[in-house]
Amino acid sequence: MFGTTRDDLRATLDEITSAGLLKPERVITTPQNAMVGVAGREVLNFCANNYLGLADNTEVIEAAKEALDRWGFGMASVRFICGTQEVHKELESRLSDFLGMEDTVLYSSCFDANGGVFETLLDAQDAVISDALNHASIIDGIRLSKARRYRYANRDMAELEARLKEASDARRKLIVTDGVFSMDGYLAPLREICDLADQYGAMVMVDDSHAVGFVGPTGRGTPELHGVTDRIDIITGTLGKALGGASGGYVSARTEICELLRQRSRPYLFSNSLAPVIASASLRILDLLESSSEARERLRDNTQRFRSKMTEAGFDVLPGEHPIAPVMIGDAAEASAMAERLLDQGIYVIGFSYPVVPHGQARIRVQLSAAHSPADVDRAVSAFIAARSA
Repeated sequence: MFGTTRDDLRATLDEITSAGLLKPERVITTPQNAMVGVAGREVLNFCANNYLGLADNTEVIEAAKEALDRWGFGMASVRFICGTQEVHKELESRLSDFLGMEDTVLYSSCFDANGGVFETLLDAQDAVISDALNHASIIDGIRLSKARRYRYANRDMAELEARLKEASDARRKLIVTDGVFSMDGYLAPLREICDLADQYGAMVMVDDSHAVGFVGPTGRGTPELHGVTDRIDIITGTLGKALGGASGGYVSARTEICELLRQRSRPYLFSNSLAPVIASASLRILDLLESSSEARERLRDNTQRFRSKMTEAGFDVLPGEHPIAPVMIGDAAEASAMAERLLDQGIYVIGFSYPVVPHGQARIRVQLSAAHSPADVDRAVSAFIAARSA
C-alpha cells in the first residue's frame, strides 16, 4: 500500500532537491560554542542562537550536574498529576520577576507555549490580529482556535489599525507579534502597537524568543527596550536560545491568564514537565544575567563590528542592530552554494530559502554571539569576501 505513496514522496523530495531547497543536517561532533566540530574539522559557528555564549558555560554545566543529583533526570508525568517540583515553581517565579509580569507557566518549548495560548483564551466571539511575519508556532496556534483571524503586513501600523477596526465587534481582541522577527532581525514597534491596543480595547501578546536575555538595558527583552512592559498582557519565550540554549518555553502573563492556562492549555496539560535539570540550570542563568552585563556588551560590540565591516565590503545586510544579521543573496541555490564555500573557508553558516523565507529572498542569516572574539568576526567577514569572489 505504501508503494504509490513512496513514489509520490520521492518525487516531492526530488523537486525540493532540484530547486536547491534541500535542508541537509550537518552533524556537530562537539559541544555548542563559537568553535564547533563539523565533518572532521573545527569551524567557527555563526548560525546558532547561542547569543550570550551560555550553551557550554562552566557555571551552567555545574548547576546542571548538581541538579541531576538533587532532582533526578525527569518527572515522567505532566504537571497536575505528579510532575511539579519546587524547582519548577521557583523558576516560574523568577521568570515573572525578571520579565516584570504577574505569573509564568512553563512549557516544554515555546512552540508549545504559542500552541496553547489562543485556543485557551479565544473562541468564535473573539478576534486575533497577527503580524504577517510571525513565527510558525504563532500561526499554528492561531489555527487551533475558533477566533476570527486577521493579518497585517509586517510592522505596518496603518494596516494594524484597519484590522482592529474590522474586528471592532469582537468580544476580545488580541494583537500578537514577534518581538524580533527571526529571519530579518527587525524589531516590532511595540510602543505604537500598545497605543493602538489602548485605542481599540485590545490585548497585546509578544513572542520575545529572540530578545530575552540581551535586548533592552538589562536584557529583559523588547518590552523593556520600548518601555512598555506594564502594557503587555502576554509574553511567550524560550529557554533554548539566549537563556542557555537547551529547551523549554514559557508564558508570562496576567495572573488570570496563567491560571486559566494551567486548567485548559492542552500542551501544558498533556505534555511531560520540563526536565528539572533544565529548570535548575535556568535559575543559574538568571543569576548570571542579573549579576553582570559583560556578555550583553560583548554581543553588542560583535554585532556592530560585523554589520559595519560587511556593509563596508559591499554586502547587502538587512539594516538593524540585532545580532541576527541576514546577508541577502536572493537565489536559493546560490545561497546554499555560498554557505558551502564558506564552510570550506572554516565558517559554519546556513543558507535560508523557501518556505522559511519568501521566494527570491534567500539569505545567509549570520548570528553573532558573545562567544565570538573580534578576531572571529573579522575572519568571518574575510571568508564572505573570499566566498563571493570564488
